Amino acid sequence: MAKSSTARDERYQRSREREAALPAAHAQPREPVPADLDRLIHERVRLGIVSALAVNRSLTFNELKAMLKTTDGNLSVHARRLEEADYIVCTKSFDGRLPKTEYRLTAAGRKALERYLNHMEALIRATREG
Repeated sequence: MAKSSTARDERYQRSREREAALPAAHAQPREPVPADLDRLIHERVRLGIVSALAVNRSLTFNELKAMLKTTDGNLSVHARRLEEADYIVCTKSFDGRLPKTEYRLTAAGRKALERYLNHMEALIRATREG
């Protein structure tokens, strides 16, 4: 199995080198394919989080949970993944004696969402034209 994997890797590398050697004038503009999508954002709950934060300055954990109709555990796991990718920022504070968790979209998160939406629009266009 290791041999076939190595051979496949070498073929892939050679094809990438041939592609890179082509002059830019001969390069074909490439429509994005589903593999180009940001898999981190593509998941339903994470896309919901990023989209909601794109149109709101910030949202609390409870506001997001209600909007997305998800559980505490599900939301916290997905929010943590987005936070680790620097797509969102989490701020924890207290409102009186009650803990308050608030989320904001980062500049990197906004760029990632914009790229994702551009890819989706291109896929829709290609599908309608095809």
